[in-house]
Amino acid sequence: MENHRAKPSALEQAGGTKGLVYAALPVVAFVLANNYRGLKVAVMASVAVALGIALERLKRKESLQPALGGLFGVAVAAGVSWYTGSAKDYFLIGIWASLGGAVLFLVSVLVRRPLAGVLWNSVTGKGNAWLADRRSRLYYDIATLTLAVIFGARFVVQQYLYETDAVESLGFAKILMGYPLLGLGLLVVAWAARLSDKRLKTLATQPAGRV
Repeated sequence: MENHRAKPSALEQAGGTKGLVYAALPVVAFVLANNYRGLKVAVMASVAVALGIALERLKRKESLQPALGGLFGVAVAAGVSWYTGSAKDYFLIGIWASLGGAVLFLVSVLVRRPLAGVLWNSVTGKGNAWLADRRSRLYYDIATLTLAVIFGARFVVQQYLYETDAVESLGFAKILMGYPLLGLGLLVVAWAARLSDKRLKTLATQPAGRV
């Protein structure tokens, strides 16, 4: 019972409710400021909001890792946009990172090392026993392919909006296709992990040769 409670939910894995808000605020600030005051103000606004989030977490003595990661990502995106002079380039790195993620997840399935299983079992310290079980690998294949589809969908939708210069829609898509979709993907990963754990426990109690 205690172990079950200790396991984070999919929402918690995605950063919790605060994580959703923190991820969205710099994007909202950028889009609104770009509409009303132009690119330079938008860049400064998004960085200022990300910095404010980091300081707020420091004040509350919360974990700074997510905030610092977010601040770094916003700073890099803002720097690219400032350098090119194009508001849509604020989203450029994220778009191509989505494509890279989709390819990485897909390739991991093809080489029979589904990344969802590798990462989950590494983080939880459960080792590699699941790799020797075909059915467990199948569960993690499904979870990994789900993540590949999510990252691929992000790329396709946001790349289209990028090509059509739809900055507002890009911001909207980045928010909706960010943590909310990742949360859904983590639900599938948690489902795979639960079935795999149950399967491995069953196998461990069976006599040899009765798999």
